[in-house]
Amino acid sequence: MIVPHAIAEVLSQALVAILNIKKNDGEIISHPILPLYENNKIYFTSSILFSKKIEAIRKNNKVSLFINDEAGIKKKEYFPILIKGIARIDDSDIHYKWMKLLHLWKAKEPYIINYIKQRFALPLFWERVIVEIEPLKIYAWKGDINKPPVIFE
Repeated sequence: MIVPHAIAEVLSQALVAILNIKKNDGEIISHPILPLYENNKIYFTSSILFSKKIEAIRKNNKVSLFINDEAGIKKKEYFPILIKGIARIDDSDIHYKWMKLLHLWKAKEPYIINYIKQRFALPLFWERVIVEIEPLKIYAWKGDINKPPVIFE
């Protein structure tokens, strides 16, 4: 799916998205993530130390992301967004492959470079998998959240 420009702008600015995964028993688990957006895909990395969300995605890769924290978005024309999509986990190189997303991470959290310089002090934290989310359906509430969203498929 081609992500509309206005949605791409919010994704590029958002510092927090809520990742939702439905477990086999029907329970929905939610995790805050730093969404990284590029080329119609949403990415995030996850340390192997915090692998509960990764294990849940392995069991059900149909996920949703909700962006609704106006304070975490620099864009003036903020609006809430719900994205439904398919998540794919890349754990082929947990040591270095995630660094291909570093330019996106650094754009949102410039101080990350200082932490990376010390990464050998916390090696397990810096062993990271990449999760790529392919959007399938996007709901955008432009204006009144109490009115039906604009839907993109």
